Amino acid sequence: MPKFSVSNIAFSPFDHIGEFLALGELGLSAIEVAPSRVWQDTWKGLKPADVSAYRKSIESTGLCVVGLHSLFFDHPELGLFGDAKARAGTLDFLVHLSQVCRDLGGRTLIWGGGRKRDNITKDDALDEAVDFMGELVRRTESHGTCFCFEPLGPKDTDFINTVHESVTIVEKVDHPALRVQLDAKALVENEEAVAETFTAAMPYLVHYHANEPGLGVLGSSGTVDHAALGGMLRDIRYDGYVSIEQRMLNEEDPLADIAASAAVLRECYS
Repeated sequence: MPKFSVSNIAFSPFDHIGEFLALGELGLSAIEVAPSRVWQDTWKGLKPADVSAYRKSIESTGLCVVGLHSLFFDHPELGLFGDAKARAGTLDFLVHLSQVCRDLGGRTLIWGGGRKRDNITKDDALDEAVDFMGELVRRTESHGTCFCFEPLGPKDTDFINTVHESVTIVEKVDHPALRVQLDAKALVENEEAVAETFTAAMPYLVHYHANEPGLGVLGSSGTVDHAALGGMLRDIRYDGYVSIEQRMLNEEDPLADIAASAAVLRECYS
């Protein structure tokens, strides 16, 4: 049976621990961490004590950390495709984030943005990505973490849009520190919300984002059939995390919107 988590992008930036106390009552057991939602400096100024303090605060509310996402939000200069200096910096940054994930007690790092290929051909981009990820996973394999390229719609990226493309790079790298993640809105946008997609992802699937276009309350757009997607997850016997990826919609009472989405999780993904 899947476990339920929520991203901290749904909560107040930098000061949201107090909002976590009620999550257990909603059936949520973990937090997915966007680093820039916690720390204003997510890299060279981030101290181990800062990471430890955040973990202790989360665990004090009875929750745990599932992993990281929104990795490049505050570092748009980094990414998968760039010159030698940018490539080296991106590798170093991701190794650092893998350590942060490990120290928070998490496992998954979901790579969404920062991978526009622009004028690079698809074949050359794939070769470059396989080489990059091969080096990255060798540097992080001792951390016990794993990276996942998040399949996204064509408006969000021009590299690894589909789940099948994600599976292809996972099989080429062939390392347990690179796995597969599914994203509800992208499944719809890429016309992959079918059983065959879930079957193809099953051997490598470690994480799932329950979300809507625009990252609103689950079920609000009318375009994502969470009941059908939940059924397909059950059919492949997925027992990892289903994580609410939802932006903060109400500054005065963010928990009300999270409660509404958590009800959709319980109804559609249990």
